[in-house]
Amino acid sequence: MTFNRRDLFAAFAGAASAGAATPAAAREAFGGAPLPRAEIDAGSLGVRPSADIDQSAVLQRAIELAAAGGSVLRLPPGIYRAGGLRLPPHSAIAGVAGSTRLVMTGGPSLLASAGSDYVSISDLVLDGDHVALSEGHGLIHLAQGRSVRVADCMIVNAAGNGIMLDAIAGELTGNSVIGAADYAIFSNNAAGLRIAGNTVRDAGNTGIAVWRSAPGDDGTLVADNRIEDTKNRSGGNGQWGNAISVFRADNVVVRGNRIRNAAYSAVRGNTVANIQIAGNTCSGLGETALYVEFGFNGAVIANNIVDGAAVGVSITNFKDHGGRLAVVQGNLIRNLHRGRPDRPDVEAIGISAEADAALSGNVIENVKGPAILAGWGPSLRDVAITGNLVRGADVGIAVSVAPEAGTVLIANNLIADAPLGAIVGREWDKTVTGDLSKEGASRYAQLSIDGNRVR
Repeated sequence: MTFNRRDLFAAFAGAASAGAATPAAAREAFGGAPLPRAEIDAGSLGVRPSADIDQSAVLQRAIELAAAGGSVLRLPPGIYRAGGLRLPPHSAIAGVAGSTRLVMTGGPSLLASAGSDYVSISDLVLDGDHVALSEGHGLIHLAQGRSVRVADCMIVNAAGNGIMLDAIAGELTGNSVIGAADYAIFSNNAAGLRIAGNTVRDAGNTGIAVWRSAPGDDGTLVADNRIEDTKNRSGGNGQWGNAISVFRADNVVVRGNRIRNAAYSAVRGNTVANIQIAGNTCSGLGETALYVEFGFNGAVIANNIVDGAAVGVSITNFKDHGGRLAVVQGNLIRNLHRGRPDRPDVEAIGISAEADAALSGNVIENVKGPAILAGWGPSLRDVAITGNLVRGADVGIAVSVAPEAGTVLIANNLIADAPLGAIVGREWDKTVTGDLSKEGASRYAQLSIDGNRVR
C-alpha cells in the first residue's frame, strides 16, 4: 500500500492532539521527565485489525512513519499477521493488553532492531505460532540499543527464544513469556538492564539467562520475577534446565524471585564475580537450588528459602577452576531428597562450600545426607561454619580431613537429631571418623571445633 502526502498529514494531525510529534528524547517536561508521546492509530496508516492477510509491508511502513515523528503506533484490538518487522530508533508500538495480537508468519523474528535506541514495545500479545526462528534469534530480537523497553507483553509459542537481547540497556518489566522452546529471556552483553516483574512458564531449556561473551562487568538486575516449570530439552548435566542462569556476567543481582519446578537449578552462576542471590523463594528443584561454580570469585547467598531440592546451596570448584570467596547467610533450607538427574542414588546436601567461605545463621532441616559439607578431598581452604541451626539431617556437619585439606572453623552451631553424627570427618564421600563433636577432633590440626550444642 502507498501513502500520499494528504494521508500522512492527516495521520500526524490526529497525533498532534496528544502531544508534539517530535522524537521522545527531545521532549522533556519540567524537572527533566519526558512528556507523553503522541499516538497514531495504525488504522489511519492502512493497518487493518483481524484481516486474513499478511500485513508485514503495511505494518513496517506504519512503524517507520510513527518513529520518524516520535509518535506511538497504537494498534487497536485484533489479530495482525506479520513477520520480520524492523524497529528503527524511537519506535514505539502499543496495543490493548490481551486484545492486540501479532501472529508471526515468517522471517528471522517477529520484531527486531539493530542499533536502535529508544525502542518501546508494550501491551501486545506476540504469538510465534511455532514458526521456525533463525538460529539464535528470539521472537523479539533486539541488539545494540539504549533506553529499550519491553513492558506488559505476552510472548507465546516461540519456536526458539522468547526475547533475545544483545548489548541492550533498558528494561523488561511485567511481561509473560509462556512456552518458549529454548530460552524464555536471553540477555548477552547487557549494557545496563533490569529484568523485573515478569512471569516465565514452561521454558524449554532456561527461564532467564544473563550471559556475556567474555567475563566482565554486567550489572543486570533480575528481580521479582515468577519462573515456573523450566524444562531441560537439550539434555546435558546442568548447562540447561535452570530457572535463572548467569554466565561470565559480573556484579549481577538476583533477588526476590519466586522459582518453582526447574529440572536443575533455581539460580546457577558459572564463572561470575560479585553475584548476589538474595531473598528468592525456590521449590521443586531437580538438582542444586542455588549453585555458584567453576571460576567464580565472590558470591553472597542470603535470606533465600529452598524447599525441595537435591542440594540447597553449592559453592564449588576450588581446586580445578579456582572458585572461591562466598558468604552464605540467613537461608532457610529444608526437605532435601536423595538423587539428582544424572546420579539417582547420591545423598542430599544442605550447604556445600570449599574455599574462603563464611556460612552463618542458616537454618537447615530434613536432609537425606549432611546438612553442611565443607570441602571435597583436598579441595578445602578457610571455611567458617558458625551459628547455624541444623535439625533432622542424617549428618549435621561433614568436613574433609583428606590429605592436603585446609582449615575449617566449626563453632557455636546447634545440631539436633543427626543419627549418623553431629560432626564427622570425611575423605571424599567416605566417613573416616567418629563424631568429632564428642572426641577425636584434636587429631586434625586444621580443624577448630568449639562451642557447638548437640542433642
